[in-house]
Amino acid sequence: MTLPIGFTVRINRRTRLLEAGRVLVGGSPTTVLALTGLARAVLTDRVIRITGEPSARLARLLLDRGMADPVVEALPDLDVDVTVVIPIRDRPVQLDRLLASVPGGLRVIVVDDGSRRPELVAAVARRHGAELLPLPVNVGPAGARNAGLARVATQFVAFVDSDIVLDPDAIRILLRHFADPGVGLAVPRVAAYRRGGSEGWIARYEAGRSSLDLGTEPASIRPRSTVSWASSACVVARVAAIGSGFDDTMRVGEDVDLVWRLVDAGWRARYEPAATAYHDHRIAFWPWLRRKFFYGTSAAPLAQRHSEHIAPAVLAPWGIGLAVVLLAQRWWSIPAALGIAASTANRIARKLPIEHPRRWGAVLAARGVANTLGQFSALLLRHWLPVTAIAAIRSRRIRRAVLVAAVADAVVEYAKSDRSLDPLRFGVARRLDDLAYGAGVWWSAIRRKSFAALRPALSPATEARRGGVSDAADPQHRGPN
Repeated sequence: MTLPIGFTVRINRRTRLLEAGRVLVGGSPTTVLALTGLARAVLTDRVIRITGEPSARLARLLLDRGMADPVVEALPDLDVDVTVVIPIRDRPVQLDRLLASVPGGLRVIVVDDGSRRPELVAAVARRHGAELLPLPVNVGPAGARNAGLARVATQFVAFVDSDIVLDPDAIRILLRHFADPGVGLAVPRVAAYRRGGSEGWIARYEAGRSSLDLGTEPASIRPRSTVSWASSACVVARVAAIGSGFDDTMRVGEDVDLVWRLVDAGWRARYEPAATAYHDHRIAFWPWLRRKFFYGTSAAPLAQRHSEHIAPAVLAPWGIGLAVVLLAQRWWSIPAALGIAASTANRIARKLPIEHPRRWGAVLAARGVANTLGQFSALLLRHWLPVTAIAAIRSRRIRRAVLVAAVADAVVEYAKSDRSLDPLRFGVARRLDDLAYGAGVWWSAIRRKSFAALRPALSPATEARRGGVSDAADPQHRGPN
């Protein structure tokens, strides 16, 4: 679908311009793009403003490759109607807080999903002028959203969970993305709702590194990319794109399933951190652990529906070889790993259409090495943890590998957090987070007798060409939750 005149995109910070703007390196998976003279003419100071077909084609290519993002502040507000659908079961206090944050003038449908005290929910909805749709039995979040969706008559719908508080501009900002006719869904950044007063260490961990918070950089949401999934805690969607809505047979993972189905159908999904929704995280220890376990149980049902997207890691053959020689922990492991990295850098350099290919081959190979080690650490500490634990009992090398992986992972993730929690307790919370999530993955895999969600995938090899694209380094992968 063609981008409209005036639509503006900007090359993102993850993409480098080389050779005086003739070559772009970035995206997810990493891509090398050699621009033609016509393409370079429409790129000014990393910004493309759509003025015709050439600029629209280039902007679309960069958006789809994850090399550019819409300049949301430069896009006009859409003069469209949107209906807000809120699924809820009990939680009248949270509902009252959410409804107070919904901008005025919007139709709001509160779907009571079989509350034990429905009169309390009804009283809050009535006080805020919201329409109430009571369901006689509990059907789960997906079914409740679908019941509300069936009553939506507007072009756009916003699904907002009851434990959310909306920033006043969140829905308005997200709607700007739909100036692109190819966008079917947009989500905000989901930050922690701060209650005030003293907070425990779990609350501070969640505020700094919640699995629902997808970071400060805008992104295209696509399987096997930097942002590969989105939570349904707050979603704005084009009704025509989502059809009948969520899979109501799923009690968990229905949000990831919806995004992946949309993308597979040719629609685009956007993550926009300029819009913010505040989530009332679980901060008591056992409820927090149970929620992480619950998230993990989405893996097997998602694998049955999206086996091509669910892999916990996406690795190149050379990356597997690198990890194996390092796990061997022999005197020759470091030299062998350096040899693999050097060979990879040389292979990449031969494909690069730039004046200094060896330098950038080394840079991209280094990124690939870091990504590979990060993914193997995640496998050891999260998805393969039961196997890792058994192997560690018998193997000193595995114990050393787990220790190094755990420390490195904690350091990297702590650096990304708001650092409101000390490093030691952050590291403990990080390992408990992985333990509970991994246990959920294994529980669902055993129950459904399917281990597809535990199997890594191989990244495909491609060739570089001038004026085209190339997977010059291996994809950076982030799985759901």
